[in-house]
Amino acid sequence: MNQYDDLTEYLLRLGDSAVVQGQRLCEWCGRAPALEEEMALMNVGLDLFGQARNWLEFTAELLDDGRSADQLVFCRDERAYRNLLLVEQPNGDFAVTMLKQFFYDAWHYHVLTALKASSDKRIAAIAAKALKEVTYHLRRSSDWVQRLGDGTEESHDRMVKALDVVWRFTVELMSGDEVENRLAAAGVIAAPELIAEQWLATVSQVLEQATLTVPSAAPSFYLSGREGMHTECLGVLLAEMQFLQRAYPDAVW
Repeated sequence: MNQYDDLTEYLLRLGDSAVVQGQRLCEWCGRAPALEEEMALMNVGLDLFGQARNWLEFTAELLDDGRSADQLVFCRDERAYRNLLLVEQPNGDFAVTMLKQFFYDAWHYHVLTALKASSDKRIAAIAAKALKEVTYHLRRSSDWVQRLGDGTEESHDRMVKALDVVWRFTVELMSGDEVENRLAAAGVIAAPELIAEQWLATVSQVLEQATLTVPSAAPSFYLSGREGMHTECLGVLLAEMQFLQRAYPDAVW
């Protein structure tokens, strides 16, 4: 695989993860524990959709096969998606949702911070713009993890259970692959091990403040979103998200 293919592959990973996480957050519409929280969740989701559009428009230009960013989102099957396994998992209760969001935000923040110095000027520009939003996302999700973990006995117990459910899906946040290693060698992205180290440091600090314990076992999972091998959750999510486009191909408002 050459660098051109590596680049489109990596851009798909960024764009797909943002789309799927945004879609999960929007599932809280009408179901959030408070009106203010519902608005906040929707705003974060909209931020992610906007970021995904920037990444996927760039991807579409590089692919140059006639597909637009919208078609990349709504006309690909789950095996063609490259999102993190973490973001496709169901929302669960509010504790699970916020812990998932925090893990993703911490990874996203450090990835974008590094991408600001990318040798690819367009990637650097997109990252710099997205980082302003993701800085807020991380601050918000960190605060919720601390409030719930160090809150009531009920909220603490729910966070402990959420950590047990979510931790294994962080495996992709703590490891890279050959695509990322080649891009790092070319100066396009940061070394995966550096991002993993920064992510774990942020997670450890916030979990400690939340009176939660970082699991001693390293996360592991037999599937890989990077390779298009997803859990069954993604197919259900895409079936709902892509329904209108599949039912009415190329329809426009």
